[in-house]
Amino acid sequence: MSPASPTYTPEKIQNDLRVLELLSNNFPNVSAASTEIINLEAILNLPKGTEHFIADIHGEHEAFRHILKNASGNIKRKVKEIYGTAMRDDAIRSLCTLIYYPERKLELLKADETDLDNFYNITLHHLVRVLQSVSSKYTRSKVRKALPKEFAYIIEELLHESPSDDDKQAYFNRIIETIISTGQADAFIVAMCNTIQRLSIDQLHILGDVFDRGPGAHIIMDTLCEYGRFDMQWGNHDALWMGAAAGNNACIANVLRLSLRYGNMATLEDGYGINLVPLATFAMETYADDPCANFTPKLNNDDILYDDKTRRLLAQMHKAIAIIQFKLEGQLADKRPEWGMQNRKLLDKIDMQRGVLTLDGKEYELKDNRFPTVDPTNPFRLTDEELELVNKLHHSFIISERLKKHIQCILLNGCMYTVCNSNLLFHASMPLNADGSLKEVAIGGKRYKGRDLFNHIGMTMRAAFNAETDSDEKDFAIDYYWYLWCGPDSPLFDKSKMATFERYFLSDKETHREEKGNYYELRNKEEVCDMILDSFDVEGEHRHIINGHVPVRISKGETPIRANGKLMVIDGGFAKAYHDTTGIAGYTLVYHSRGFQLVQHEPFSSTEEAIKNGTDIVSTTQIVELTNHRMRVRDTDKGHELSAQIDELMELLYAYRTGILKERTNGKPIS
Repeated sequence: MSPASPTYTPEKIQNDLRVLELLSNNFPNVSAASTEIINLEAILNLPKGTEHFIADIHGEHEAFRHILKNASGNIKRKVKEIYGTAMRDDAIRSLCTLIYYPERKLELLKADETDLDNFYNITLHHLVRVLQSVSSKYTRSKVRKALPKEFAYIIEELLHESPSDDDKQAYFNRIIETIISTGQADAFIVAMCNTIQRLSIDQLHILGDVFDRGPGAHIIMDTLCEYGRFDMQWGNHDALWMGAAAGNNACIANVLRLSLRYGNMATLEDGYGINLVPLATFAMETYADDPCANFTPKLNNDDILYDDKTRRLLAQMHKAIAIIQFKLEGQLADKRPEWGMQNRKLLDKIDMQRGVLTLDGKEYELKDNRFPTVDPTNPFRLTDEELELVNKLHHSFIISERLKKHIQCILLNGCMYTVCNSNLLFHASMPLNADGSLKEVAIGGKRYKGRDLFNHIGMTMRAAFNAETDSDEKDFAIDYYWYLWCGPDSPLFDKSKMATFERYFLSDKETHREEKGNYYELRNKEEVCDMILDSFDVEGEHRHIINGHVPVRISKGETPIRANGKLMVIDGGFAKAYHDTTGIAGYTLVYHSRGFQLVQHEPFSSTEEAIKNGTDIVSTTQIVELTNHRMRVRDTDKGHELSAQIDELMELLYAYRTGILKERTNGKPIS
């Protein structure tokens, strides 16, 4: 579009004059505005950046960090494309491991080298070629921002000069030789490797559930907070920890129970400094004669951290906090009767003398009838000792600075849903009626559905951490985190009940059933997915819903691609506890300029094994959807923003050239 286009009229310029005057502060004359238009047009024609979608990490920090470092296998694919015919497989593995773990792998490689200068020379040449490949889809400006400041100029010179060019080969080689001779080779290699990692993933989408089960949720959160280029759609386990951090005692009890169930003390004690001594002391005294057989922690076969005595203590603590949880949840169900959660009050349905529980008019024999802290006349009242313990645990969560930092990071980078590049991302469910229409859900006396529901839930969650929130509103917001965790109409849960009590105390598996909401079945229909996408104003020829939450049981023939390609479910079971169920160890969905690919990961051995022997996560790639043309930045949401900026700049040019706005140079009008 030319500046003289009839789209721009003096009347339109006058209407937009305030915006154009603000824009002119950054682009004060025709030259500046034209230069920016040229720059933006160039960016629009670059290949689309690579997006990675990961769900349900569940504390598996080693596998998660490795996938970030190897870009879901993309770095190895790049290296094989460049050196597949020129390097042996073991050399390729070694180079890739160096890129993933540069400091530690470098020390191992150097120990086996007799000619370090030659090793440095070859390695630096290899890394330059890999970095040239991964940076090719970015502007020089963006690449420059990703470079470490101390080496930015030198790396730029290497990236944009080809050693195969005879006129530049001596210049190129001399730079490499000088890096080595000045003793900067190690630092330079590390800088190059880290830059390759950073540029291999343009945007990271976390579709919920960083927390619980695995030992390193705090390490994952440290990584994400430093990573920067990510967004997060909150999952039910994230909401549970957010509720605990906000001071919801029922959430705190659930967090502790889950951690004890999986023997995950590292996140609580080492990660967030939660003092578990009061709980251990209380549990040992209160359940000293109780075998707590139904509360034995679920540990991995390779977990040698816990001896029999420790496992016994964990079981006692597990039961102690579970009973406290049931009491706290009963109190909260009474406090918020509008939530309809009274059916989760089961302690008052126990006949202590006969050891049976009456549920829906039917009696069930209890597997465990030891309830030393439950008063049959007032079963949901905490004993004095339990109340003191809850207060101590509450204080421990509230004062954890690292937990506060991580929750702020989650709030800053997260929400209930995201729409990005024609994809609708949310963790679990969209409440639906049986006919597939959006279900209205009551919150605080008003009813919401679809996008309005998600937006209101998001605002409610944030209100719990807003110092300016009204006290009653804040109290409701803090309480609401428990409903989000296990309420039947919660988009993060959407089941008839959470049968925690039944699983611990009743043998009849029929009582363990948790009926899923309509979404989990109806989302397999293309027309339902289209209706939901329409309701969120998601446009585009290739548009999708992307979920996590429910593990895809590959071993049972389930597929992550559903509804004729409109829905992708990418919870492949990162947590070791799910590996036997799913048959794999997680997915990464990769969206690059050619389309979608689903990377299916096998279990990760360990970081130590990867560094020492060059082992990688074994991954298989499934092509989900490829486009018939390479997507450019102009095809993305970012491209639409840049195109709008170009339109504004073209209007500014028209205003300058018609004299409606005066050009300036050095702050002075151009005469």
